Amino acid sequence: MRKLLAICASAMLLSSCVPTSMYYWGKMTDGVSKYEQLTYKHYDQQTPESICELLVLYEDMVSNPGGSRNTVPPGICAEYGFLMLQPNTAEIFEMYATPKQKKAFENSEYGALFSEKGIKMLEMEMELYPESVTFIGPILKRLK
Repeated sequence: MRKLLAICASAMLLSSCVPTSMYYWGKMTDGVSKYEQLTYKHYDQQTPESICELLVLYEDMVSNPGGSRNTVPPGICAEYGFLMLQPNTAEIFEMYATPKQKKAFENSEYGALFSEKGIKMLEMEMELYPESVTFIGPILKRLK
């Protein structure tokens, strides 16, 4: 009986030590998420290639949420929406994206797709995280 109790106690202690993430931030490499790598790269030295990589990462994070909450991380839909709505993003993606990156998006009419999806992403951010309405609401009113 003591052995069983000791085994159960050990199992409980060890199982509680497993690190879990509330959200999916992209594939981990050397303890750093793909999100951290690509956003740093993009904001440090913005290139057409960094825009394409970031768009595909955001699409993956929104389409395949994970983590213990199984939902998109806070701010990701807003970042994604703002990036899609930036001038020339669709043209940059069309010109510089690899065929593999282009497969992340079903439609090849990127201008209309990015405009429509950008607004949907901002609305989704407000739906998932109501506290963001204060910031995103006025921006959406201006866009519409």
